[in-house]
Amino acid sequence: MSGAGAPKVTPIDGTGLKVTIVAGLWHEVIAGGLLAGARRYLAETGAQVTELRVSGSFELPVASRAALDAGADAVVALGVIIRGGTPHFEYVASAATQGLTQVSVLTGKPVGFGVLTIDTDEQGIDRAGLAGSKEDKGAEAAEAALSTAVLIRALAV
Repeated sequence: MSGAGAPKVTPIDGTGLKVTIVAGLWHEVIAGGLLAGARRYLAETGAQVTELRVSGSFELPVASRAALDAGADAVVALGVIIRGGTPHFEYVASAATQGLTQVSVLTGKPVGFGVLTIDTDEQGIDRAGLAGSKEDKGAEAAEAALSTAVLIRALAV
C-alpha cells in the first residue's frame, strides 16, 4: 500500500458550501468506514452536508450528477469495488472512474474520488479509516472535494 507522499488532510473553511456525500452500499464495513471518515472531516469545516446512498459504485456518477445539478457545490463519491474472478471488477471500476470524471468536467464542480478498487477485504480495511486502518480515504476524498470547491469559489470572485 502506498500512502507515501500524500498531503496532510487538514480542515479548511467550508462555510457557505454545500457538499453531498454519495456512497455505495456494497461491502458494508469498509463503506461504512469511508462514510464515517468523510462525515468526520466535513463536520469540522462548516460546510452544509447532505448524504445520498446508492446501490453500488456503478450508480455513483448519475447520483453525483443529480446532486451537483440540484445545487451541491461538491460531491464526495464513496464506493468499494473488490476484484473477483470475473471481468466485472474492471467494468465497474472503469465505469465509475470515467463517469465521475465526466460528471466533474461537465458540471465544472469537484467530485472527491473515494472509490476503493482493491483485491481483498484487508486492503479495504487498511484504507477505510477504521480503528487500526493505515489510511482514511473517506476523509481524503472529502478534503479533495471541499478544497477544490473553495478554490473554484475564490476564482469566481
